[in-house]
Amino acid sequence: MDRVDCVVVGAGVIGLAVARALAQAGREVIVAEAEAQIGSGTSSRNSEVIHAGIYYPAGSLKARLCVAGRDRLYTYCAERGVAVRRCGKLIVASTAEQAVRLAGIRAGAEANGVRDLVLLDRDRTLELEPALDVAAALMSPSTGIVDSHGFMLSLQGDAEAAGAAIAFCTPLCKGRIERDGVVLEFGGDQPFTLHAAHVINAAGLFAHAVAAAIEGVPRATIPTVAYAKGNYFALAGRCPFSRLIYPLPEPGGLGVHLTLDMAGRARFGPDVEWVDRLDYTVDPSRAEPFYAAIRSYWPGLPDGALYPDYAGIRVKLGGAAAPDFRIDRPCGNRLINLYGFESPGLTASLAVGEEVAALLGR
Repeated sequence: MDRVDCVVVGAGVIGLAVARALAQAGREVIVAEAEAQIGSGTSSRNSEVIHAGIYYPAGSLKARLCVAGRDRLYTYCAERGVAVRRCGKLIVASTAEQAVRLAGIRAGAEANGVRDLVLLDRDRTLELEPALDVAAALMSPSTGIVDSHGFMLSLQGDAEAAGAAIAFCTPLCKGRIERDGVVLEFGGDQPFTLHAAHVINAAGLFAHAVAAAIEGVPRATIPTVAYAKGNYFALAGRCPFSRLIYPLPEPGGLGVHLTLDMAGRARFGPDVEWVDRLDYTVDPSRAEPFYAAIRSYWPGLPDGALYPDYAGIRVKLGGAAAPDFRIDRPCGNRLINLYGFESPGLTASLAVGEEVAALLGR
């Protein structure tokens, strides 16, 4: 049986960032990806937003890793030539009653180390974005957008340049914890078995299933999950906004907000649809409540301007609306399970890689 130092299960943005960090630390790394390409799950079905770290509870992993990862991500993209834009965003309050909540959001963000938020009255908000009709807004200058696929390709290149290897179409079938590591059995066209000193489970939506397939992992440590599907609709025609526009957050998500891609194309979403299977079809009939939500801050949205774009699915640990990330080590450093890495996982990814590399360095 072949032996290897580290196996990373999953080649999404988190798995690639972990593989890069480990390989650059001098470790032998194999990435096992069930699909035929990198980032085919959650990593390719998100809004590509670089989050500032505003909403997460103080002291949470999401808050710490998002703020650290945000700064690293901007620097990384500038150094590597990955397309990125620090466009900023406005969190808007449609009514005076909602405006009262903005100060609380800013205070929570400051507790996370986000100290550049600016409260704007109606007049100043409309100076920046004349198409809005809102009572007030909170401006986040450090929010931006990134070419997520370009970023993942760069991570892959870094990892491979440092000696990591990626095995595509290589699903994990089962494993077994042993005294000095983990025995892993992989399927695919050419099934094989490996002994890994360390396994990092970065399987995203399926991280809980990967952990359950490994004999010796305490079942009580494996979370139950629920899936929250987010549907996106694109805007036909020219977008009148230069910044991202977010309403106040709602349970399970951040409300139907406007994001931009690197080409300036506008899309709205996500909504929150609890599902029990992975289905990425966007039902056109779901557009109706989008119009009402968007017109609460952009009343000029024309009829018929939205069309189905794409959907993403977020894993929710224990069915909670806003669970924290989890970095579990139920068997010491032999197995590190990365659970619940939904948003802001893209933003936090470089910091997550550093965190895992530091754990294995102990």
